[in-house]
Amino acid sequence: MTKVMRSVVTGVGGYLPDEVVTNNDLAQIVDTSDEWIVERTGIRQRHRAGADQPVSDLAVEAAKRALAAAGRSPDDVDLIIVGTTTPDLTFPAVATIVQRKLGCPVGVAFDVQAVCSGFVYALSTADGFVARGRSKCALVIGAETMTRLMDWTDRGTCVLFGDGAGAVVLEPGEGDGSTADRGLLGFALRADGAKQDLLYVDGGVSSNGQIGHLRMQGNQVFRHAVVNISEAVIAAAGDAGIEVADVDWFIPHQANQRILDGVARRLGIDEAKVISTVAEHANTSAASIPLALAKGVEDGRIEPGDVLLMEAMGGGLTWGACVVRL
Repeated sequence: MTKVMRSVVTGVGGYLPDEVVTNNDLAQIVDTSDEWIVERTGIRQRHRAGADQPVSDLAVEAAKRALAAAGRSPDDVDLIIVGTTTPDLTFPAVATIVQRKLGCPVGVAFDVQAVCSGFVYALSTADGFVARGRSKCALVIGAETMTRLMDWTDRGTCVLFGDGAGAVVLEPGEGDGSTADRGLLGFALRADGAKQDLLYVDGGVSSNGQIGHLRMQGNQVFRHAVVNISEAVIAAAGDAGIEVADVDWFIPHQANQRILDGVARRLGIDEAKVISTVAEHANTSAASIPLALAKGVEDGRIEPGDVLLMEAMGGGLTWGACVVRL
């Protein structure tokens, strides 16, 4: 039988800043309440990076944990891809800063900007290197400091987001080309720039020279999320050659518990198979999927050999899904 090369996840790690901001804390600065936030989003708290913590610091901590789990060192890393929408600097890329801070050798390092879909996009991009033999040890990281994009007078958005980072190590592994193989089995990526006004930041280097604040039409985003994500999930499962029902764990982007529930219902996924961290982490954008994955691995729910279905939707609009056998 002809062997095929797969991109295998060999280590997972997550990092959350020490500061915890509860809903009651936010109620002191904006017209909201714990009950209002929980009822509409499922969020109870979020983590916030310190003033002296750029997003690269979060990414480095998550990367160190993923490398340790994989039994690898920074010396082994030849590819770093970071999904982020909140970089340390306009340039260089966060990935190159992570490369320097970890002490990795010269290799390939760049960022992917797909907002909340960043990790799915980055993982699929890394597969093009690892599965083709162009990388022997890749770090794929989702890292965000979303609290720095908040308008703290807008209760519709400032309560939704938090900071954090998650990372995986990808290494090549031989498979038979069947669904029994370990590694990335299939994916589906989508974008629709015509929906930009539903979720965006009103600042940028070449528009007004400002960082800007996050702006969102929540109801419209919710409607598109449930429909679009479901289509991408089915497409990714088809690409992998599996049925959605065959998935062991559904690891969605942690945007809103109502979206998680809506997508799971639409796809017929048992809620017991859904990894949800939105109550503790809030929406950490590109970091949310790898953070949820790290949590599931850490608490023993997710085990080697399990089939994972991951999906996200973010500004752009961008969305996508992928299937991985751990």
